[in-house]
Amino acid sequence: MPRIRQADVDEVKARTNIADIVGERVALKSAGVGSLKGLCPFHDEKSPSFHVRQQVGYYHCFGCGESGDVYSFLREMDHVSFTEAVERLAGRIGYTLHYEDGGAAPETSGRSRLYAANTAAAEFFRAQLLTPDAEAGRRFLGERGFDAGAAAHFGVGFAPRGWDGMLKALTAQGFTREELSNAGLVSTGQRGVYDRFRGRLVWPIRDVSGQTIGFGARKLFDDDNGPKYLNTPETPIYKKAQVLYGLDLAKRDIARGDPRRVVVVEGYTDVMACHLAGLTTAIATCGTAFGTDHIKVLRRVMGDDNASGEVVFTFDGDEAGQKAALRAFTEDDRFNAQTFVAVAPDGLDPCDLRLQRGDAAVRGLMDTKQPMFEFAIDRKLGGFDLATVEGRVGALRAAAPIVAEIRDQLLRPGYERVLARRLGMDPTEVRSEVERAARGGSTPQHPRREVPQVDPATGASVVAPVTLASLPRTPDVAVERDALMGALQYGHQVDQALLSRALGMPFRTPGLDAVREAVASAPDRTRAGWVTEAVNSVREPYRSLAGELLMTPFPARDEERAVATVADLARRLVLRQLERDKQELLGAVQRVPADSDGGRALRMRLRDIDAERQRFAES
Repeated sequence: MPRIRQADVDEVKARTNIADIVGERVALKSAGVGSLKGLCPFHDEKSPSFHVRQQVGYYHCFGCGESGDVYSFLREMDHVSFTEAVERLAGRIGYTLHYEDGGAAPETSGRSRLYAANTAAAEFFRAQLLTPDAEAGRRFLGERGFDAGAAAHFGVGFAPRGWDGMLKALTAQGFTREELSNAGLVSTGQRGVYDRFRGRLVWPIRDVSGQTIGFGARKLFDDDNGPKYLNTPETPIYKKAQVLYGLDLAKRDIARGDPRRVVVVEGYTDVMACHLAGLTTAIATCGTAFGTDHIKVLRRVMGDDNASGEVVFTFDGDEAGQKAALRAFTEDDRFNAQTFVAVAPDGLDPCDLRLQRGDAAVRGLMDTKQPMFEFAIDRKLGGFDLATVEGRVGALRAAAPIVAEIRDQLLRPGYERVLARRLGMDPTEVRSEVERAARGGSTPQHPRREVPQVDPATGASVVAPVTLASLPRTPDVAVERDALMGALQYGHQVDQALLSRALGMPFRTPGLDAVREAVASAPDRTRAGWVTEAVNSVREPYRSLAGELLMTPFPARDEERAVATVADLARRLVLRQLERDKQELLGAVQRVPADSDGGRALRMRLRDIDAERQRFAES
């Protein structure tokens, strides 16, 4: 298979802003000069430890140790090959790649073909919505207040009633039946291979970066014996437990909001209605209950390292849906955002509410929201006659487990008082019942699991990675650490002769010396991409340390001050080495006759070192 020319690989990376790519998956905010941070997409966390440095095109997580460049980010997130990652970014910036030996572009691997097939299918469905056969689909949209502009904005399309309309169209474009089957676009039965979606209105389901990964389809005709809504089955790129419809459209406004708010609705038309009414942060699950995997996706987009965010659920009275949402937020993995419930008058969903009462009524839903746990308590109390002692006791026993599930030790006492007020009971009695429920029915806390450090191939134990936190706390180590941090982040702006000399002698700390060796060996520290290569060349178990040094915000107010500080640190390293050289020479002078040739040579060398030390000290 032809390989992409290295010059093109370097050029695409140089033209790509890694913060733009990472920012499609993670809400990033400033973390000091030249650094951005957010919640790590590779492991679950509530406080951001994932840093991105745009200048050098590198990311590093101080929590799990994941690090790399824009190519490794795409490979880890989307499970694509290196070639696919380069081709995807090249396509994004409109760059034409060249392949070794003049070969043509190789056939992309399976996942890229699945993305391409879904994109082609979305275009096919959109075109079909304009045909005479799609009258039922256009009528369905019109009856719900959606015009052609709304349909185009959300990419809504129509699947023809025939058995193989899409199949023929996409095979004519070069897709194989196997590829279409793997993408969930066709099914196989007694009739052979046929379109999965037929005679239905179709919504494209996109991932957070905007790529079409599947579809949701609503039946339109009475002779359709399938379910009311039919979704793409599980595929290598479509995992319904991790997909949120509309997130690609909502993510920007979610990240910019103050507070950052997500509105969770129940269907595709509800998302459309909310966005058109001005609630542009609305999203929906795709044929499954809102669960912990959805929470993980939203946490990264919201960047909720504090409790200022809001997640508002809208319900039309479905008991099962409400229970599922409440259950999701009692998991250990729930995020810090405050959770609310908003129920429209008469139990209308947002789509019907907009149709009957207008856009303002949809926006007004946010004014009626109430905290999730308060809503759940009220729902539970509604089944009891609180005018009787027996009713109040029964209500307490039913509602106490809900309060017991609140793990926030500042929130739980407040809800105990809320429950006591609702029941008109002594708060001490309520607290006692909640504590009893917590002992008897709460989910056990799961201790944090430590990942064993083993070789994945052999299972043998390996040395744990060295980190900044594990370094000795001495002045010498601090100088070496800060100098390397500055060299990795601003070395391309510092006098190269000075930096080479400063890093030319071994450091006393093994981990820092391993990083020094890689930086010193870099052939051209002014070339784009040199930092990534240097970090990747650091031998284990010190590579993670190199990533931390690169990503830790350098202590300086601005870039100019940072460059000056790095140069000063380099001079300090040179002075330190000159002082060591002087002490060695002083010892040698004592061992040879003063009037010998060797003695005179040593004294001359001492004078040279003193003069050099003076020059560096003055600079």
